[in-house]
Amino acid sequence: MTTKSNSKDSTSNLFNRYVWLVDIIHRQDNITFEEINEYWLKSSLNINGDDLPIRTFHNHRKAIEQMFDINIECDKKNGYKYYIENSDDIEIEGVKSWLLNSFSINNLIHESRRIKDRILFEKIPSGQIYLTDIIEAMTKNSSIVISYQNFWRDTPYEAYIYPYCIKVFKQRWYLIAFNKSKERILTYALDRIKKVTITNSTFTFPNDFIANSYFEDSFGIIVDDNIKAEEVSLKINNDKAKYIRALPLHHSQTESKRTEDYTIFTYHIRPTYDFLQEILSHGQSIEVLSPKWFRDEISKTISNLHNIYF
Repeated sequence: MTTKSNSKDSTSNLFNRYVWLVDIIHRQDNITFEEINEYWLKSSLNINGDDLPIRTFHNHRKAIEQMFDINIECDKKNGYKYYIENSDDIEIEGVKSWLLNSFSINNLIHESRRIKDRILFEKIPSGQIYLTDIIEAMTKNSSIVISYQNFWRDTPYEAYIYPYCIKVFKQRWYLIAFNKSKERILTYALDRIKKVTITNSTFTFPNDFIANSYFEDSFGIIVDDNIKAEEVSLKINNDKAKYIRALPLHHSQTESKRTEDYTIFTYHIRPTYDFLQEILSHGQSIEVLSPKWFRDEISKTISNLHNIYF
């Protein structure tokens, strides 16, 4: 088993360049190579202040097409201006939009150093340092070895896994992967990963694994086969309901009843621990009506809290 050697430009830097290039062309709509180069000369990614070689530009175009399925085309009849052929996909597909929006905001803040103390963010665990390696392994279907330490072990352990997909939940990155030795899909928090090694071995990505479908009936990152998806009804006071309408708890959210004081929302979802925690975080604004076993579980948790405080 060998480790992939580092190139002159690290994978991380290349990834940032790809996203930067897509972002510039997407925002400008139609842009010449000369104009792209002008932006590059001002970019914080251009450490040496060099021009962008035309050959490098075209190599980036090919890599972007392979990695993001984004086609950068040239309109030769309109002054050799570059544009994104499938730009509508960027607006529709979440990961592409998220990558571009995140980079655009980060770049904007970097260029606005004078007011950086007036722009506040939540602290995100450091697991994203392995994100580039994991994405690279995913694009090539390369198996990886991770050194992982969960909260229940005193020391890290090694896991040989096939990286299937990644997911963000509550400011944390998670890797969903097939564990070879345990022969099942497991979820790993990136901030608990101590080391990532990309191997020379590849795996066959299963045709029946679709990331969105895998989490279709789940809230958060817990997919518990012992808990089946069912209809969950929540009674929510109308002050809180305004926020729930604007930011649904789950994509299956519908309204079954609305009164002057409250709204009943229904969901087709697995009532897992993640979902229980979400409901409790809203306090008395949300009441579980059904299923009964889940309502009882909420009641039991509240009772335990009561015993702690009273």
